[in-house]
Amino acid sequence: MTSLRSVAEVEADLVALRAAAERAGRALACLFSTSDEYEAAIIKERRAAGAYGPPPRRRHVVRAVTVTLVLSVVFLMF
Repeated sequence: MTSLRSVAEVEADLVALRAAAERAGRALACLFSTSDEYEAAIIKERRAAGAYGPPPRRRHVVRAVTVTLVLSVVFLMF
């Protein structure tokens, strides 16, 4: 009941098996090479969505303090 297969049929089956394995490997491939890259991408996406709130505005605070100090000095001089 065993049928003999030709070498060409066996080779064709091997080629098909290799192609299927490559497709499966690409389907399961991860976009990130390390967990650090994955976590950085998650944080970036969450920041873009506004999950962490607006970024701190340090420049505005420094400017406000500077203007206040300058005005205070000018006021005390006169």
